[in-house]
Amino acid sequence: MAAKRLPLPKRFSAALTDQACARLRALNAEYGLGNNYLLVVLLERLDEITDQAKLDAAYRDFIGEYSAPKPAPGGAGRV
Repeated sequence: MAAKRLPLPKRFSAALTDQACARLRALNAEYGLGNNYLLVVLLERLDEITDQAKLDAAYRDFIGEYSAPKPAPGGAGRV
């Protein structure tokens, strides 16, 4: 039986920090999945693999250090 393919329409392009890109490469090397599939797994299963309080703290820490970007005209930031 052939493996199923998950159709992934292009939604957006993302810029990553060097550290985030290195983590994606490491995950790719470990699991053999491309960046799109890795992000799908992480985002679709986020509640299963993270502690909500730790995730909230990570976002608050990030915003505290870098602030939240101002929304661009036309609703940028939406997927």
